[in-house]
Amino acid sequence: MRRRWILRVVVLVLAAVGPVRAQDLVESELRIPMKEAGKKGLEAVMVRPNDGAAHPLALLNHGAPRESDARPGMTPWGLLPQAREFARRGWTAVIVMRRGYGDSGGGYSEEGYACTPRVNYYDSGRESAQDLRTAIAYLSTRPEVDASRIMSVGVSAGGFATVALTADPPPGLVAAISFAGGRGSRKPDEVCNPENLVLAFHEFGRSSRVPMLWVYAENDHFFGPSIAAQLYQAFTAAGGKAEFIRAAAYRKDGHGLFSLGGTAIWTPMVEGFLAQQNLTLRTSLLALPAAPDVAAPSQLSNYGVAEFRTFLTMPAHKAFAVSPGGHYGYVFGRRTEKEASKLAEEHCKENTEKKDPCSVVLVDERKPGN
Repeated sequence: MRRRWILRVVVLVLAAVGPVRAQDLVESELRIPMKEAGKKGLEAVMVRPNDGAAHPLALLNHGAPRESDARPGMTPWGLLPQAREFARRGWTAVIVMRRGYGDSGGGYSEEGYACTPRVNYYDSGRESAQDLRTAIAYLSTRPEVDASRIMSVGVSAGGFATVALTADPPPGLVAAISFAGGRGSRKPDEVCNPENLVLAFHEFGRSSRVPMLWVYAENDHFFGPSIAAQLYQAFTAAGGKAEFIRAAAYRKDGHGLFSLGGTAIWTPMVEGFLAQQNLTLRTSLLALPAAPDVAAPSQLSNYGVAEFRTFLTMPAHKAFAVSPGGHYGYVFGRRTEKEASKLAEEHCKENTEKKDPCSVVLVDERKPGN
């Protein structure tokens, strides 16, 4: 009798609040087996439409920080906003961490000795592409993936890896996108041994025939307009197929265009390219995840409140910092709460005046110390 009463109460509560709308997207962690990556394999995150069907694969891969000690702190969740944009357009999007990054096994395998006389960008790119090729082979066996249509999407060193992948493409690879692709940026506006990098792109172009989209911002301080033009000329002169977009300047460094903040800029470029390749999968976008009901800091502007709501949908570990004047900064997808808090405060200070102090107000959807 008591069990019937409890069930009746639950039904009444559900009737009072109304039907709960299912999320349009599903996000999950996975491990991609790779012999060279040992027992850990490759760390990955999958984002897909919540319909139980198989969808074409969009494989996303990351860049490389200038400081090598930053590699272990990287996570696939850092590219979650970009993966969501592909998933809501009908793709099964998978973010993969190559060997030596984040929690992937196997150790760093991409050493190209960029700033030494031993420089070898070509072999470095081929090694990076091997991780992507292995990931694609495994994911092609998954029920969530339609392996007849596969696209690789990379940023910075990941864009370079994607270019290398097209030179020896796996079955099903029908398109590829490189955002600010390159390697060897030692400091702003300086690339080590650029002539060797140009040569590597030329060599990849000799056998690459997969349609590509390349996007570089006007104020990219890793690979600026001059070197980007040289890379494109070398690649296409050798036979590579690529559409080049020189995007307008984006914030302080256009190398960060392929990001959450740049979504409104880069998504139309991607949509145009996909339409050209007959890869438009949906006529309407799936909905992004809804934010939990957490009050925004009172000093935020309307735009800041919207950013805060977006922040709430991002994965842990995350933190949001704000100043009394309403300036703010946030991060997500970090390895620890401590790291997230530190970086959020730093980003906030970058956006404010020196006399306007920043403090962290939220860590993983709770107040610091709670």
